Amino acid sequence: MEKLQIEVILPKEQANLAMLQITSSIVDKIKEGQREDPELVKLSKKVEEGTTQDFTIKEGVLRFRDRLYVPKNVDLRKELLKESHDSTLTTHPGSTKMYRDLKSYYWWPGMKKDITEYVARCLICQRVKTEHQKPGGLLQPLPIPIWKWDHITMDFVVGFPRT
Repeated sequence: MEKLQIEVILPKEQANLAMLQITSSIVDKIKEGQREDPELVKLSKKVEEGTTQDFTIKEGVLRFRDRLYVPKNVDLRKELLKESHDSTLTTHPGSTKMYRDLKSYYWWPGMKKDITEYVARCLICQRVKTEHQKPGGLLQPLPIPIWKWDHITMDFVVGFPRT
């Protein structure tokens, strides 16, 4: 848990005006979720016995290669995804950037797939993000018919207002 302390010094005298402490409740939720998940309880016992190499327990939290192991809790995972995607500080990153940001702190099986699906369902991202594809090319003119009425096309345009 990280703490941020702010101290303001006035020109004539020194005064401690405020002390701001920022804590993240997500780590506490992950700890609680790990205690409730039976698979992670078994995995924690294996770590204590020393039979697994990639997993460790640090500060009472199960970690995968120094990243917090997020338990199989749909609400907790959605909260993490929402915070890292919809926050005013993140401004809807794409799935690649979001994965790079999250993978430095958190891990769970199928994490990349969950992130991709979450970003694909975001309506704002669907409206704003453009797909990077090659342009369709130049318009091709229609061939000129040799004889009248040799080739006929009709466009049905509907939905005009009556006036």
